[in-house]
Amino acid sequence: MKKGPIKIEPFRHPVTVDPQYADKTWKVLEDAIREIHNQNASGLSFEELYRNAYNMVLHKYGPRLYEGLIRTLTAHLTEVAKKIEEKEGAPFLRELKKRWDEHTKSSQMIRDILMYMDRTFVVQQQKTPVFTLGLELWRDVVVRNRAISERLLAIVSSLIMKERQGEVIERGLIKSVTQMLGELGHAVYVEDFEKPFLAAAAEFYRKEAQEYITSSDCPEYLRKAEARLGEEAERCGAYLDANSTEPKITRVVETELLKAQAARTTLAITSNAPFLVHPVPPLLLPMPPQVRHMLCEHVKEVGRALVSDPERSKDPVEYVQALLDMRDKYERIITQAFADDKTFRNALNQAFEHFVNLNVRSPEFISLFIDDKLRRGIKGLSDTDVEGVLDKVMALFRYLQEKDVFEKYYKQHLAKRLLSGRTTSDDAERNLLVKLKTECGYQFTSKLESMFTDIKTSRDTMNEFRTRLVETGKLEAELGGIDLQVQVLTTGSWPTQAPSKCNLPRELEAACESFRNFYLSTHSGRRLTFQPNMGTADLRAVFGAGRRHELNVSTYQMCVLLLFNEADSLSYRDIAQATEIPAPDLKRALQSLACVKGRNVLRKEPAGKDVADSDVFFYNDKFTSKLIKVKISTVAATKEGESEKAETRQKVEEDRKPQIEAAIVRIMKARQRLDHNTIITEVTRQLQARFVPNPATIKKRIESLIEREFLARDEADRKFYTYVA
Repeated sequence: MKKGPIKIEPFRHPVTVDPQYADKTWKVLEDAIREIHNQNASGLSFEELYRNAYNMVLHKYGPRLYEGLIRTLTAHLTEVAKKIEEKEGAPFLRELKKRWDEHTKSSQMIRDILMYMDRTFVVQQQKTPVFTLGLELWRDVVVRNRAISERLLAIVSSLIMKERQGEVIERGLIKSVTQMLGELGHAVYVEDFEKPFLAAAAEFYRKEAQEYITSSDCPEYLRKAEARLGEEAERCGAYLDANSTEPKITRVVETELLKAQAARTTLAITSNAPFLVHPVPPLLLPMPPQVRHMLCEHVKEVGRALVSDPERSKDPVEYVQALLDMRDKYERIITQAFADDKTFRNALNQAFEHFVNLNVRSPEFISLFIDDKLRRGIKGLSDTDVEGVLDKVMALFRYLQEKDVFEKYYKQHLAKRLLSGRTTSDDAERNLLVKLKTECGYQFTSKLESMFTDIKTSRDTMNEFRTRLVETGKLEAELGGIDLQVQVLTTGSWPTQAPSKCNLPRELEAACESFRNFYLSTHSGRRLTFQPNMGTADLRAVFGAGRRHELNVSTYQMCVLLLFNEADSLSYRDIAQATEIPAPDLKRALQSLACVKGRNVLRKEPAGKDVADSDVFFYNDKFTSKLIKVKISTVAATKEGESEKAETRQKVEEDRKPQIEAAIVRIMKARQRLDHNTIITEVTRQLQARFVPNPATIKKRIESLIEREFLARDEADRKFYTYVA
């Protein structure tokens, strides 16, 4: 006999269970569950009920207990559903909320009684836990009851619709419903409420979009769309599932109010562009190419009307200011409405370049605008504001195709400012010069910089001249008390003007001759030519009753006024003979002296605004002014006459010829052999930074180069040119 380990087994005795035990125990539990549902749980012993449920599971009656629970809950919820169905409108939602609250409270109590079953039987058999079972049965028996679900959705949708239309609703009722659906599971919320809600919202906004688009302009339409987006977001936060529903309802509103209406909305955006100060919703960005095209065409149309308006062209400063205001407006639209989209900015630049160059006088007008600002327009502005004005002007300058024409006018206007000392800020002048140099290169500004150098050099020269006269004791003898200031200008750097004949007064002639002798003695090989048409003078004058004034006049006006020291009256012919000033300049000088109210130091007979050859002029001893210093300006030519315009244009064309020829030679030297069209293209590309050359002009310059044997026609193919080394 083998020896093995000793086993001690428990004492076995037969356990007998009452055959009616399961029925009796379940009956007790079933009655208790009914009492809990009837809100009569106060008299129940939860300890005893827990023990009964524990024993049923222990004695293998778990399936009986679980199935019985399902039947009891289903029967109860069927009755609950009937009671809810009896209600309509808001009372329906209140009844649903009340019954739901009671059901969740009862389910928690039942779960506590059947806790042992939850921990053992439910886990082992992979059944649904008691509380979750209660929720699922509520979902299937109550919420998804066809009558209840349809009515629930209809009532909630109706309330939300009323709120969209501006009515006040009881939000708490809807919130209780959405919370209930959320507690039944996110899928329940989505399937039973969210999807139908979104579908209804899409239909609502689809119809509303049609109403808005026909009754509102673009900014108003976008404001309404944004308001709707805000309302839906607020609604989601108040009584819907914000995390789930807000992005979806936002997408619906954007789709129906914006994306689905994109073509019509973008058309409205473009047509209302002058009034648009509202951002285009991100959903519409980036905008389709046709919208950029529409905006470009719209700006071109507005711009063409502006540059072709004869009233605008009468005032160059107003003309350019209107262009700047227009550009600011559309820049603001692109920045605020189109999120500063680069493609829209390019379209705007393209439009401006188109219409700015339609007016051949745009280069002149921009130069006159700068002249006005630098003379007086920036006085009192901060450095930042001045920088802003210059940057805006430079933006217009970039649109010009004929930058060399601008250079011509700018040089003339800069010369007048420098020679008259009427520039407001040397820093602003230099700053603009730097901007032009950055934009167009050193060649563009080299002569302009030379003009500033001449002014500085002239100051030093005059100081040396005076010092020499003081040292030699000839100051009074040579200048005769005249405070002479001479600006020595380098020929070629300054605007070329034909020397004008003018008989200077004897005293001034002697002073000028003294300076000429000094200058030529220190600068050999140079020649001085005085330009009286570009000078100014200050005269001390005495009028009736001893009234004394200091008159600031042009050199021509000075020559005229000094004649009246010898006579009280002179005819136009006498003045013309004595001064030999060119007739147009003389007449303008006399107009300024005799026909401008408040500046009429001379009197003309017969009276009138124009000067005739038969007019007689008198010293006006009755002249009065509140100012001691009186400036008498020659009527400034804010616009050129036809002959002057033709002359300027001719000068520009002459200056272009060597530039075109130089470009042709550079290209041909590098490529050796090219056809005519390629040369045209390459020359245009190289010169477009300064001007766009005319193909006919390029052809003429090619012919000229062939005549001078820089180029030759290819013998094999006459369409080609070859470079002659």
